[in-house]
Amino acid sequence: MRTRSRDIEEFSVSFLDVICCGFGAIILLLMITKTVEPVLLEKSVINLESLVADRENAVFEIKGQVRDLRRQVEDSEAQLDDNLIELALLQKQLSEILGKFETTEKLKEEEQTATQKLAQAKQQLTDEMERLLGVGFQRSSDLVGGIAVDSEYIIFVIDTSGSMFNVAWPQVLVKVEQTLAIYPTVKGIQVMNDMGEYMFGNYSGQWIPDSPARRQAIVERLRYWNPFSNSSPVEGIEAAINTFYAEDKRISIYVFGDDFTGNSIEEVVDRVDRVNLVREDGRRLVRINAVGFPVYLQRPSGRIYRFAALMRELAHRNDGTFVGLSEVQ
Repeated sequence: MRTRSRDIEEFSVSFLDVICCGFGAIILLLMITKTVEPVLLEKSVINLESLVADRENAVFEIKGQVRDLRRQVEDSEAQLDDNLIELALLQKQLSEILGKFETTEKLKEEEQTATQKLAQAKQQLTDEMERLLGVGFQRSSDLVGGIAVDSEYIIFVIDTSGSMFNVAWPQVLVKVEQTLAIYPTVKGIQVMNDMGEYMFGNYSGQWIPDSPARRQAIVERLRYWNPFSNSSPVEGIEAAINTFYAEDKRISIYVFGDDFTGNSIEEVVDRVDRVNLVREDGRRLVRINAVGFPVYLQRPSGRIYRFAALMRELAHRNDGTFVGLSEVQ
């Protein structure tokens, strides 16, 4: 009897162990297979919807920018078409202007050629008159109907004041070229302003040799030459005569100006008489010509009339001619 009761107890303990192990395994499986809670799934879905909405907004903005860029491109193309049309018109106008310029240059060259031929004829005529009539021959009248071109040396005395440089300067360049043209060849040229200042400092007190290149250099330098001037030619005339007069040289001075600011016309005439003396043959040492530019013609003042009166008297007393221009262009 004692042996049977021991066998039953052993069987009961083993069965309980098996049952406990089974429950433990089930709990362990539940713990292993458990994942994210449902609330986390809902948050993930919400985040994805927000991201999609942001992307859609970005797409709409990009489409709007694309529309703006297309509109700008269309506007730029339209502006380019307008610019091309305007450029075509400007090119047409430029072609017309160049055509007129070429025609003008051709006429100018023809005029200069004719002027040079006329000047050569005048010089030959003057030499022939001296040969036939004698060196001491004088006209019955001291008045000169036109500008004499019998000089071998010429000096320009130019008013470089603001009124001349800012208004009359293009015409000054033309008149200098024309004056040079009526002297096909000379032995020397000089250019100074009405204060006696030289245009080419390296030729101070000496003659500039004559050549086509020198004449072109004079005109080009004159375009931008603008030293101080007091609008009174007496200083320049005195400097020209005192520096360059010589018995063996025939010299003409050309005074260019538009007004006279000095105090006295008579004082200037007397000062010039003291330096431009009368020679034994009755001629002055140098010939003085003058050209008046009508800068103040639209608003006349006493200065322009005084300049005209002064230069007419100087030209008359010094074997020259005064020419008053009617317009500055």
